[in-house]
Amino acid sequence: MIAARALHYVFKIGNRAKNIQFFREILGMKVLRHEEFTQGCDAACNGPYDNRWSKTMIGYGPEASHFVIELTYNYGVKEYALGNDFGGLTIRSRGVLERARSHGYPVAEAGANGEPSVLLSPDGYRVVVVPEEAPTGTDPVQRVTLNVTDLGRSRAYWADTLTMVPVAGVPPSDDRLQLSYDGGKFMLELRQLPAGQALDRAKAYGRIAFAVPYDTQPRIDELIRAAGGTVLTPLITLDTPGKATVRVIILADPDGHEICFVDEEGFTALSALDPASDAALDKYIGKDPFQEQ
Repeated sequence: MIAARALHYVFKIGNRAKNIQFFREILGMKVLRHEEFTQGCDAACNGPYDNRWSKTMIGYGPEASHFVIELTYNYGVKEYALGNDFGGLTIRSRGVLERARSHGYPVAEAGANGEPSVLLSPDGYRVVVVPEEAPTGTDPVQRVTLNVTDLGRSRAYWADTLTMVPVAGVPPSDDRLQLSYDGGKFMLELRQLPAGQALDRAKAYGRIAFAVPYDTQPRIDELIRAAGGTVLTPLITLDTPGKATVRVIILADPDGHEICFVDEEGFTALSALDPASDAALDKYIGKDPFQEQ
């Protein structure tokens, strides 16, 4: 059994100013930390780009206790083609819809009688909003949905090999499966695409990240190789200037969805809340030569 903690999902973003406005002012998230890099990541954290880029962690609370979003911005890349790999980010909040209406932000699919509504981020990522308040002390982010071509094969990978556990109390379904490492506080939902429909990750594909104890990472490598799975980046150490060093291993599931397992010890140091990040991000946006504000 792998002891893991869900951390974040990565969105590549084109217009950084518009996206930050959406995540801060519409979704009501807070900037937790912001980091700038002068060249591409050795683990392709910013995709297949060897250029200046930035990473912004944003969410409803500290990374130590909340599932957050990583906004990856490649300087000079204005947009990314969307595929059908990402199914949606589900948030439990009444305030999101109220803020969307007050800002005149379009609701792509309006729910009724307590049914979820759907907003699209400036880059087209689906955000499913359940219009009710999350209980005090809980994370409004409920789950990330990834589309798959063969639910049985995906279950074998995520549940049998990576030992995620089906969430208790969720009715069985032929077209979706909800898994968790923490008893359902955060869920990864796998959703079956229609028969015969290929999965297209296009250019906007993301990555989901989990933290595990340092000595667990080699075992994950062994498990994946023994199962004939894909290791995109073998164990590698990554430095963040002025901050902590972490070790990661990057995998790909049978549909190519990228998975990062980072060491908990290094990540705990790296992910410390940085109160100066909000102002720093605004500064970098203000002097960005590549896009309009």
